[in-house]
Amino acid sequence: MVASAPDPLSLPQLRSSWERMLGAIDPTVARVLDKSLQGEDISQQEAVVLFDAEGPALNPLILAADEVRRRTVGDVVTYVINRNINFTNVCIKRCGFCAFSRGHRQEEAYFLPVEELVRRAKEAWELGATEVCIQAGLPPKMDGHLYIDICRAIKKEVPDIHIHAFSPEEVLYGAVRSRTPLEEYLKMLKEAGLGSLPGTAAEILDDGIRKVISPGRISTADWVRVVTTAHRLGIPSSSTIMYGHVESSWHKARHLSLLRDIQKETGGFTEFVPLGFVYWEAPMYREGLVKDVRAGATGSEVVKMYAVSRLMLNNWIPNVQVSWVKEGPKLAQFCLNAGANDFGGTLINESISTAAGAIHGQLMRPRELRTLIRDVGRRPAQRSTTYEILRALDGQEEPLDILDSVEVNGEHLASPSSAQCPGE
Repeated sequence: MVASAPDPLSLPQLRSSWERMLGAIDPTVARVLDKSLQGEDISQQEAVVLFDAEGPALNPLILAADEVRRRTVGDVVTYVINRNINFTNVCIKRCGFCAFSRGHRQEEAYFLPVEELVRRAKEAWELGATEVCIQAGLPPKMDGHLYIDICRAIKKEVPDIHIHAFSPEEVLYGAVRSRTPLEEYLKMLKEAGLGSLPGTAAEILDDGIRKVISPGRISTADWVRVVTTAHRLGIPSSSTIMYGHVESSWHKARHLSLLRDIQKETGGFTEFVPLGFVYWEAPMYREGLVKDVRAGATGSEVVKMYAVSRLMLNNWIPNVQVSWVKEGPKLAQFCLNAGANDFGGTLINESISTAAGAIHGQLMRPRELRTLIRDVGRRPAQRSTTYEILRALDGQEEPLDILDSVEVNGEHLASPSSAQCPGE
């Protein structure tokens, strides 16, 4: 005889269960979670309390973040079909976390011509991508107008594709190399076709930490200056954090607080993306260049980062994106239950995290993204870079995207029946 399913818990029962759960944890943590569920912003110090929460407090933290997410953005999980183009690994900086960069005389150094970037963008568009994400190293003696030339060349051949390109560090480098004031340089990029900036090069927005893990890199003040100027000119950006190395809970909370303050002022952030430190090949870990550097974030720290980010940023930055490249598909999928509502992009040719030792880069096909989303009871939807819903998939229909059936061979894509791409 098959037992019948138990009746669903009533609302009073659920409330009673939640109150018992809160009663079993640190009262300070309970008060912060209750404040979040009332729709209020939590303070920087309250975020520290949540980052330091352990043991029994972790489950209520996850549940609170998931509930706040549900109230704000619902059960849809978005994704974007995009292609990464890392056009050079030559870089004048030597960041301790970066295993991607090379000196211009090193054997592994490369620099793709603009024509190749255009080819890859055109190929991506033909395969259903709506975005190309372009980032690279900072080559010595670079023509400061290169980024503008790249945008203009891609838009000439692929006018409808969104160019999501050039971190605040790259933008400032281009402005300096071209001897152009920052605001004027951003205007030139926008006129050439730039659609948005990746909010990378943020790492931890604390100059003390930056001097340890990336000496000589863009300062916190300059990062903020580039981002706020871009937002004022109508160029949106994502926002990020890289954690799991030498930072503390206070540093993470302060970083989130700064992003929230910027968003209150400009409204220009499209999403927040936590990026766990990939340590395997990172020089500061592998070569012991930084004292007490950790081997990336633990699983608990990853989940807490998503949950606390949702609770702290929810009223201002509603979209929280998982990084399947950094965390792997399974942990990224779980973080959809800890406050996240976006699964990022297909990427196609991710190189930077892969160089650092990440084993999940290169490509996530649209059907794989949809399967992971549906597996946790959520509804997938394809979005644009700026979170416009392009295709809602409310039922169980499974469209066949072109990218679901192509073969990937290095930096080139080809359909199963086609010849190799030019330049192979």
